Amino acid sequence: MRILLTGATGYIGKRLLPVLVNKGYRVVCCVRDKNRFSPPAPLRKSIQVVEVDFLKENTLANIPKDIDGAYYLMHSMSTSAHYENLEMQAAQNFRQAMDKTGVKHVVYLSGIINENNLSRHLASRKAVEEELEKGNYHFTTLRAGIIIGSGSASFEIIRDLVEKLPVMIAPRWLKTRCQPIAISDVITFLEKTLFEEKTYNRNFDIGGPDVLTYKEMLYGFARVRGLKRRIGVVPVMTPKLSSYWLYFITSTSYRLATALVSSMKVEVVARNDELNHILQVEPMGYEASLKKTFSAIETNEIISSWKDSLISGRINQSLSAFINVPENGCFTDKRTRPVKNPGRTIENIWKIGGETGWYYASWLWELRGFLDKLFGGVGLRRGRTHPDRIEPGDSVDFWRVLYANPSEARLLLFAEMKLPGEAWLEFKIANEKLTQTATFRPKGLWGRIYWYLVSPFHFIIFRGLVNQLVKE
Repeated sequence: MRILLTGATGYIGKRLLPVLVNKGYRVVCCVRDKNRFSPPAPLRKSIQVVEVDFLKENTLANIPKDIDGAYYLMHSMSTSAHYENLEMQAAQNFRQAMDKTGVKHVVYLSGIINENNLSRHLASRKAVEEELEKGNYHFTTLRAGIIIGSGSASFEIIRDLVEKLPVMIAPRWLKTRCQPIAISDVITFLEKTLFEEKTYNRNFDIGGPDVLTYKEMLYGFARVRGLKRRIGVVPVMTPKLSSYWLYFITSTSYRLATALVSSMKVEVVARNDELNHILQVEPMGYEASLKKTFSAIETNEIISSWKDSLISGRINQSLSAFINVPENGCFTDKRTRPVKNPGRTIENIWKIGGETGWYYASWLWELRGFLDKLFGGVGLRRGRTHPDRIEPGDSVDFWRVLYANPSEARLLLFAEMKLPGEAWLEFKIANEKLTQTATFRPKGLWGRIYWYLVSPFHFIIFRGLVNQLVKE
């Protein structure tokens, strides 16, 4: 049977894909940009990759007609004034495309929306659900609240807050109740729901057994980590201040922080656990999900991360638009060093950023990250998903991976920090030499002034970086 998987490069899609393949399905992965999709080698013989942008009708013809089931895993955390219209357009195009196939069952993952007073994002997801259920197929919606797992935005935010702040003065939405669920249980529900006739043309809330306030979740996290924390709640804090509070303390982007704050004011508790009995699934508790998550982190089994979503940075289109590094009108800092041990140098390059850092003058990199955060950029806090594995589309601190091929010994990064222009950083080994090239395309006069102002710092950090990379 052939299953259409939308959002295949996303946090949920990356985790659902191997489960579907292991179940024997042939999976058609819909991606907007093939350059961002690097599935594990063992999965490739069981999948087909098609480039589809559900906001562009001319790409819908790439979807095969012989589809049996489909997952709709697309949603936006954008703060654009018109994102509801974009989400509705994508849903309409998806429904119309599915009506031209032989699909029998479509499963949609949404958020718990059983309150009348919904945030904009939850209201938009409800509207998407209503649009999708108009199709000529059986339709099931699974509604989840806070998802706990390695790389999830919710988990990373909770982790940042608890591990960085012994004492917290937090907004009053910390008293809002929610029902967290482990990412592994979400994947199980998604996998078991497909083609289960008892779920046809219905919607279900999914959640773990624990109903907690966000404050209780923070304390629970502290217990699991063996930390003592004190949390006070401020009775009045505007949504904008709350968003800035999350943005500066955690690794989240400001756009995502704004979306989360608007949703955190709304209680998200499951209506019942009917689906648990239908599918015979018993979700794990909150603290058990935390322990499982840290077990995955300690063994480097992080499959996906919200930070690798393009919404966490400044690229909002195909990576291919940036992969050709310009030359005309650009400033460059090119350095070449002989390489005695290419294998070790490649290993050093592939570990760059995150916990490893940038090898030289770390305080300057940290200062640049701090300044970037002050001006609304991503800063250094995103880190990286895996300590020594890099794929196109991944985030590496305030860079985005455009190209990564160890067999070619080439890594190309695009800067997502706040800049008066665009910047690339490339590493390439050829003829027993490492060439490290920083390219900056200035925007206007201020871009040129910026380059000359930071040139002394570039001399320090880029010279030190290339020297450290070739060390044995």
